Amino acid sequence: MLFRNRFLFLLALAALLAFLSLSLQFLHLIPVNSVREDGMNTKSRKRIMPGLLTEPPAIDPVYEARVYCNIPTIAERSMEGHAPHYFRLVSVQVLIRHGDRYPLYAIPKTKRPDIDCILQPNRKPSHPQLEAFIKHMSKGSAAQMGGSLSSLPRYPSHSLCEMGELTQTGVVQHLKNGQLLRDIYINKHKLLLSDWTAKQLYLETTGKSRTLQSALALLYTFLPDFDWKKINIRHQWSTIFCSGSCNCPMRNHYLEEEQRRQYSLRVKNNDLEKIYVDMAKVVGIPTRQLRASNPIDSLLCYFCHNVSFPCTKTGCIDMEHFKVIKRHQLEDERERQEKKLYFLYALLATHPLLNQTVNRLQRIVEGKKEEVFVLYSAHDVTLSPVLSALGITDARFPRFAARLVFELWQDGKRPKDHFIRILYNGADVTFQTSFCRDYYKKSTKPMCPLEKFVNFVKRDVFLIFNSTSYYDACHRRPL
Repeated sequence: MLFRNRFLFLLALAALLAFLSLSLQFLHLIPVNSVREDGMNTKSRKRIMPGLLTEPPAIDPVYEARVYCNIPTIAERSMEGHAPHYFRLVSVQVLIRHGDRYPLYAIPKTKRPDIDCILQPNRKPSHPQLEAFIKHMSKGSAAQMGGSLSSLPRYPSHSLCEMGELTQTGVVQHLKNGQLLRDIYINKHKLLLSDWTAKQLYLETTGKSRTLQSALALLYTFLPDFDWKKINIRHQWSTIFCSGSCNCPMRNHYLEEEQRRQYSLRVKNNDLEKIYVDMAKVVGIPTRQLRASNPIDSLLCYFCHNVSFPCTKTGCIDMEHFKVIKRHQLEDERERQEKKLYFLYALLATHPLLNQTVNRLQRIVEGKKEEVFVLYSAHDVTLSPVLSALGITDARFPRFAARLVFELWQDGKRPKDHFIRILYNGADVTFQTSFCRDYYKKSTKPMCPLEKFVNFVKRDVFLIFNSTSYYDACHRRPL
């Protein structure tokens, strides 16, 4: 009898300890690190179960390349639109990178990857609304498009993709983005009602067909069968969206210093140089010419579309070549974060865009009902410095169809108080930003006060350069 009582006591004690351990983890009293599918290494307020795409313990160039490809058949989590029930969503600003594209560069003396850019709904990857998207794009003559945008095609249409052209994969990626954002911001939060007006949208893109087409794909599933007469897409000539504030000598200075750092790292990488020499022999050109053709850009296209790397009579470019070049790219990104030259460049490069973002948010707080949904369609060289400037150092280099979202929320209990959330590819990175990192430690709310973002853009950025204004920071040489 005594043995039976002891056994029952020990069994009950073990069950209690297991329950306490599990409870502490889910209450986050025991930290649980989670690696999210989009590459953000974060400590979230809620425990999130690991996704199917599990990050390897060490740098794996093949895994990183798969993340970069952003294959649209892979399901992903999204934390957009999450807030306490008494908060009201009042504005959303989205910055996207264009979707999957054909290479910008060709490897000399090799056959270009055979990829069809004619949209075909029965070819994978596809989307349930792809056919309707194609039909709707053919009716777009009523839209207002600034600059040279009106002369660009509204969807890709070449049997052999042109250099830099958006692919069907790229279109599908943004059809998925738009559908996801619609489910959250339109269906759930009613950011725009069915009678939305042109003044409630702000749309801007660079003058490349791939950015215009990406914006239209996202917009189509976000606002299905939208009225073309309500669409006004502005043309941005600068890839950093500096608009009328592009004259910044110190920005150029830091960019040149960053490029010198990149060159220094490359020449020190003996494995990389050996690979370039070997690849140059395969294609029969000088090593310098091969290096100048930026082969990783073309090789990523082969990889993302599951096409065999090119061969010649001498041999083939293979996966080992690809791994070494991709690994160097990852090492370069890591050193870039450590050296801070890119960070200084990023602060000055992105200030005009961030300042425009802050000004718009402030107008909405003051009661303006215009431009509540904003879409900037851009490039990796747009998103990457924005992430760096915000201090989100754990972010991966922008993948195809990457999205960075700024949400503005109003506290229903204290209507004068407004907060922001910042999300990168669906992951909440608000408290990874330099201006809200410390606030996270003492806050009971899962978002950042708007004034912290305002102060960062309007004041704190300039303190780093011992300046008080953007003009001064751009023209003051460091001591």
